[in-house]
Amino acid sequence: MSLQWQCIIVDCADPQELGPWWAELLGWRVTHDTEKEVVLEPPLGSPQDGVSPDILFIKVPEGKSVKNRLHLDLRPDDQAAEVARAESLGAKRADVGQDDSSSWIVMNDPAGNEFCILRAFTPEELATL
Repeated sequence: MSLQWQCIIVDCADPQELGPWWAELLGWRVTHDTEKEVVLEPPLGSPQDGVSPDILFIKVPEGKSVKNRLHLDLRPDDQAAEVARAESLGAKRADVGQDDSSSWIVMNDPAGNEFCILRAFTPEELATL
């Protein structure tokens, strides 16, 4: 195959605010930082380093107006703890039509972009990975 996934791009008003926020949430590192764009990569030497796509935050003039068509799903070891940590960093819970039986929690980052914190894998699920 000749294509390789390089990065996911997030349009935003202030990359220098939103990029570091996501770096803190994910535990990733900022590898490029200008007024118009900020790049995040996994921690150097981590299992994700060189495997996971970068996240590129790009400054755009228009604001967010509708629900994202693409969002990140994050798999924690402890869902409740990570939701609380995300909220302590400034994330807010969001309602996008999910019902009460959903095993994920929808959140908004400080710019209003949706992301989900999934339930933790069970020990049985982890054994099959």
